[in-house]
Amino acid sequence: MVDQTTDVVVHVSSSGGNIFRPDNALTPEPRRQTHLSAPAPEKKLTLFALRLAVLEKIASRLGSLGFVWATVVLLGGFAASLETSDFWFVTVILVVEGARIFSRSHELEMQHQSKYTISGINTFRLLVRQIIRIFRKKAQIAGNNARSSVQESETEQRTGRQIERTRTWTSSDVPMLPYTGWVFVSRNVSRVCYWLQIASAFASIIISMIKLIRQDYGGNELKSRSTNLHSSLTLFYSLALAEALLFLVEKAYWEWMISVYKILDKVNQECGLERSGTDSVRRFFYNAYSRCLNGSIFDGLKMDMVVFAMELLVSNSPDEQLTGAEILYRFSTSQDYSVDTLQKIGTNLEIIERLVEMLNWRNKNQEVMRMSSAEILSRLASKKQNSLRVAGIPGAIESISSILDSTRDSGQATDEIGENSINQTDRWTFNNLGLLILKRLARDHDNCVKIGKTKGLLSKIIDFTYAEKRLLKDPNLAANRILAVKRSLKLLRKLVKTTGATGRNLRRDISGIVFTVSNIRETLRHGKKQPGLQKLGAEILTSLALDEGATEKIGGTGGVLNGLLCIFLNDDIPGNQTSGVRDSVGETIAMLAQGSQSNCQRMLRSDDVLQRLVEALNNPLIRSNAARILRNLCAYTDPNQVKEQLKEVKSAGATVLKAIMSEKSKPQEVMVGLAPHIFRLMSAEESRELFEEAGVTKEEVANALVNILKRHEQPVPKVPRIRRFAIELTIQMMRTNPETVKTFLNLGMKNELETVLETAAEVENFDIFSGTVGLARHGLTINELTEDAIRLLS
Repeated sequence: MVDQTTDVVVHVSSSGGNIFRPDNALTPEPRRQTHLSAPAPEKKLTLFALRLAVLEKIASRLGSLGFVWATVVLLGGFAASLETSDFWFVTVILVVEGARIFSRSHELEMQHQSKYTISGINTFRLLVRQIIRIFRKKAQIAGNNARSSVQESETEQRTGRQIERTRTWTSSDVPMLPYTGWVFVSRNVSRVCYWLQIASAFASIIISMIKLIRQDYGGNELKSRSTNLHSSLTLFYSLALAEALLFLVEKAYWEWMISVYKILDKVNQECGLERSGTDSVRRFFYNAYSRCLNGSIFDGLKMDMVVFAMELLVSNSPDEQLTGAEILYRFSTSQDYSVDTLQKIGTNLEIIERLVEMLNWRNKNQEVMRMSSAEILSRLASKKQNSLRVAGIPGAIESISSILDSTRDSGQATDEIGENSINQTDRWTFNNLGLLILKRLARDHDNCVKIGKTKGLLSKIIDFTYAEKRLLKDPNLAANRILAVKRSLKLLRKLVKTTGATGRNLRRDISGIVFTVSNIRETLRHGKKQPGLQKLGAEILTSLALDEGATEKIGGTGGVLNGLLCIFLNDDIPGNQTSGVRDSVGETIAMLAQGSQSNCQRMLRSDDVLQRLVEALNNPLIRSNAARILRNLCAYTDPNQVKEQLKEVKSAGATVLKAIMSEKSKPQEVMVGLAPHIFRLMSAEESRELFEEAGVTKEEVANALVNILKRHEQPVPKVPRIRRFAIELTIQMMRTNPETVKTFLNLGMKNELETVLETAAEVENFDIFSGTVGLARHGLTINELTEDAIRLLS
């Protein structure tokens, strides 16, 4: 919000300094409210995976020990002594356990590869989808002849529509055996492995329990002859029983947590991934579980969802890329996890490059990934350091430009692929995201250079600033389009406020686009219900007016000046909006009148404009800008017509003198600046009447001017022209009434003027500023003006 006593900044930031004073302070990056980090929801899964891995590894070690014991001790040492039943029981247990271990490893691998669950419901759904797909394909073939196929092919070639052709197998659909159809696809084999493990475990328990209870290892005679064999068999059956029981405990724990406690669903909900299902969370869990099994049991604890998603994003699998993009999007937009997520993404250049690359993907089935990448980049660019990394990627600005697609005919060919694959709602969502990314990138000076040099991008941005009359009068008609207008205006404001040679080039290029001013004019004319848009438009015009050529273009565009004056002089605008839109519009009018005789003439053609500006001096909310406008009208109107056309300004004299005596700082500066121009329009007699009307004496005004110079021994950036204006008023008062020379001498004005000569600075020689660069140099330097005043005093 702009304070009523200050003005709008003209640099990359949107607040801080103003065009009527230099700004040498760097605007710090705005601090965002930070939230304490919430516990990561995936910790529950990694802990679950750890506990399962502990049970699994203990069971596997027991199984390995039993296998070695049976093969080395029993079958190796007592093979000839074993009774037939014991031999076959040991053999069956070894085969069953070997099958269980084998199926266990491959079942885990298949579950890890497949994005589907092992439940029969998903298998049934996939089967139904496959059948429906076959029937549709047959119906399409039956209904199309060869001629229509050729026409369709030509149409697809002409429109550039992409046809999806799968060149690799999906792991869940791989047929394990030939000529078996869907029966032996990998996902069904996974189910078989699962139940095979359960069956083998129960078989081991039953056999082991029978032998341990009966203890009939070949009869009493054998038992008495060889107690070592008896102990060896007891130990083997005990190991087999313990392993099977431990495995079933693991499976019971698994099923309880997955099916009853529904840990995957709960973590999925906490991660905000409800819309995409539990596939991504399930896959993360299998990854963590695999790491705990294949390496240290603590390896899985090192995993987190963000790193997991980044690994998926840079893979070559479309399914993995989609999963990774969805996870990163949810976490980067979450209030609890966004800070940590964006920090990890921002430090990984490979991920940023992939996100930028995804903006160029135009296939219809990649639209979700493209949208997610745009959302993530918009969040990432909110931090300046990250925005530099994004813009530093070759082709990044072009990629962002590729998602901007206005529906208004701007004379450019429409991208037919985008036209066919993106509906209207998604198009405006993409547009708003693209504009938001560019707006955040434009906070950096170098990024503004890149935006300006990207072919066709400025035209696209300006195209979005257009809003139809019906849209402005009913903002609810299309909220997305109004948002696009707002963001494009904010982006344009940042670009035109850039300082230095870059700023000059950008303002020249932007003002050179024929739709720039006319688009803003429509907003000024019809945007009464959108004062924020009017304010943005006025600020853009103010910055464009820094260039003399653009000033004439703006003033010469029909209805712009009248529209600005109507807004500025409209007392029906609520007070809470006055300090916003009316202040900005007042600065724009003052800038357009600055140094432009033709614009001054255009303003004076408006009915009662001078009278209404004089009345505006009594309104404390807009009096400063009203005084600036009147001063510029007096200073730059045709000298041969100034007295005739501006005679109404004399009526403001009393108000101005009273303000000089009562105000301080900026309001006092602008009133002191207007006063000498009013005295130039008056004769000596009229000036005497003016002092009587204002209720002040010449001596009091002269003393106020001396005090101004005393208070400002050095030029002050906040009021850089106050000493110049005070000296101008001193000179004009002495020329209008030579009797005041003695008054100024008695008050010590000469000493103060000599002090000004000793402390004069370059900042006092300019009327407006762009950052720390002075523009619109005064005809006389502060030294020359001071010397003129000293000569008059002498």
